Amino acid sequence: MSDLNSSNNTSLFKIPTIKYNRLFINGDFVDSVSGTTFETIDPRTGEVIARISEGAKEDIDIAVKAAREAFDSGPWPRMSGFERAKIMMKFAELIDENTEELAALDAIDAGKLYYIAKAIEIPSSANTLRYYAGAADKIHGEVLKSSGQFHAYTLMEPIGVVGHITPWNAPSSIFFVKVSPALAAGCTMVLKPAEQTPLSALFYAHLAKLAGIPNGVLNVVPGFGPTAGAAISSHMDIDVVSFTGSVEVGREIMQAAAKSNLKHVSLELGGKSPLIIFDDADVDKAAELALFGLLTNKGEVCVASSRVFVQEGIYDQVEKKLVEKAKAWIVGDPFDPKTQQGPQADRNQFEKIISYIEHGKSEGATLLTGGKAVGSQGYYIEPTIFSNVKEDMLIAKDEIFGPVMALMKFKTVEEAIKSANNTRYGLAAGIVTKNLDIANTVSRSIRAGVIWINCYLALGNDIPFGGYKMSGFGRDLGLEALHKYLQVKSVVTPIYNSPWL
Repeated sequence: MSDLNSSNNTSLFKIPTIKYNRLFINGDFVDSVSGTTFETIDPRTGEVIARISEGAKEDIDIAVKAAREAFDSGPWPRMSGFERAKIMMKFAELIDENTEELAALDAIDAGKLYYIAKAIEIPSSANTLRYYAGAADKIHGEVLKSSGQFHAYTLMEPIGVVGHITPWNAPSSIFFVKVSPALAAGCTMVLKPAEQTPLSALFYAHLAKLAGIPNGVLNVVPGFGPTAGAAISSHMDIDVVSFTGSVEVGREIMQAAAKSNLKHVSLELGGKSPLIIFDDADVDKAAELALFGLLTNKGEVCVASSRVFVQEGIYDQVEKKLVEKAKAWIVGDPFDPKTQQGPQADRNQFEKIISYIEHGKSEGATLLTGGKAVGSQGYYIEPTIFSNVKEDMLIAKDEIFGPVMALMKFKTVEEAIKSANNTRYGLAAGIVTKNLDIANTVSRSIRAGVIWINCYLALGNDIPFGGYKMSGFGRDLGLEALHKYLQVKSVVTPIYNSPWL
């Protein structure tokens, strides 16, 4: 399973020079007010990649002031949608021109597979920009039929200054999931990338400047949650905050928003997504889908299929196939094209996953395969599968955010639905069956924002993404995401001597 050499120091790829490590505010790279820096770490080795300027409250204040001035007095909100779209398209072209370097930055900073980032994630990020660029000149209200002697219509206006707080598991994808619709709407923004993965965000800030996005429209301030993140959440001059991350931090953001200026909040939080495999499923394909759903991005995916329910008629076959495939899974250097799973993003996440594996063992679940670290350097973990899992065990309840599967058996459709919904989360779910009636019944019964039938992780710019219950509220992607950066204004004027109303 391991494809790590003994020293683990020699990459198969020449690591790019780190060009941007300072805050990007009002169109310039600047040091933080305090002059403080922090380390960003290569999860392949645990070694320091670079030191990054550390933004704090004072830096957020400066960035918000720039964003507010750009919104209140600058050209971006006053451009036609067509003009904004042209600049966004240029931004996307620049991403395409720098795909290899951007993919390498996410590989060394987040442990992402280089060939996946290069072939899929970075191009998809550029395409997210293009999708919303296409919507920028189609933002409009509607004419209303008033009940009185009035002419009425609505305007869709940009909400103002946006605060984005992004996570470390998908630095490029989520950067553009947040930024693209806000740009299309005509908003200005301050973005705090996760402190674990700031490198690509700062590179994107550079490309935004080259593309012609005016100064102050996009500001990128790396820093830590309790300082920079808290400053965004509580800032009196930010109109909306969009956050992807943990439930715990989501709560703090809501409290800060309520105690400050009652800013709008959009939260995409954790998940403990079920994948339900019925008796009529193809065993090999079902096992493949379950592992793909779990191990993509080393399990650091909010919709990972970490709870797998298999109907009793094929349970033994699926279990055997899962173990067989997991043991053949290649964990190794993310720059090696043979590698299927790179390192966890950082030491804290690595230790958290190992801790949950120990909980699984101590609570009485059966460890079928995996469960250990791989190699002597870096943050690599074997694909891990537990059976005989009870629904009240921590490994079945908590979001582990790693390559750990809780495998469970069920008898009836009703039992599967009940077990799938037995979670505080509601982000996604998967169903594997050839029976259309079962697919329809189960997809309408599970309380989750995305349901995949005979597929998994099927995401797209035109598919709204978000959760039920404690997985948050608000939607990323699709036109729903554009609307959360817009406000509706009603305009009414009297009509005199009209022949009709």
